Amino acid sequence: MSDVHLVDHPLVQHKLTLLRQKQVSTNNFRRLVNEVSALLTYEVLRDIPLHDIEIETPLETMTGQVIDGKKLVFVSILRAGTGILDGMLSVVPGARVGHIGLYRDPKTRIAVEYYFKMPHDLAERDIVVVDPLLATGHSAVAAVDRLKEYQPKSIKFVCLLTCPEGIDVMTTAHPDVPIYTAAVDRELDAAGYIVPGLGDAGDRMFGTK
Repeated sequence: MSDVHLVDHPLVQHKLTLLRQKQVSTNNFRRLVNEVSALLTYEVLRDIPLHDIEIETPLETMTGQVIDGKKLVFVSILRAGTGILDGMLSVVPGARVGHIGLYRDPKTRIAVEYYFKMPHDLAERDIVVVDPLLATGHSAVAAVDRLKEYQPKSIKFVCLLTCPEGIDVMTTAHPDVPIYTAAVDRELDAAGYIVPGLGDAGDRMFGTK
């Protein structure tokens, strides 16, 4: 699993444990997703390019380093990816945003696209795809398939939780796309849910059933 980056920082693990609990309210679930996502952003963007600029401090002029947020695109897989997106934008508010609407066919479990909207000039941009769960892997693979049509500079995938089955599907289809996650859980159950997991992230985030 050399392409899987497990973010095991104590704060991430602490908040993830709180997030998993079934008694957590919708409001607190949404807040915790936001907080964990913001923390994951630091690790995901560890290698983001910097460039020099001249600035003036209260005492003197100096050379500092900044990122070019406009060259970075966070791509949310709807609908649950929105929660991670908000947390990451709190850290990099200048990033551009794309959305991919996918739903899982209940019989085949294959991802079906219903919406696709991206910033222009993706070939000049680094992309971070976000979705709370990498379970069967079909939605993640479908999203990356579409994005690769535009030949972006790079693609990374970020999730809160994954499992061996999802990792296998994703890395087989896209071995060049690194996966960043806070946990690798035991397995998928017969219904395609990660166990022990955290349930349906979208339903818990938006208070739907």
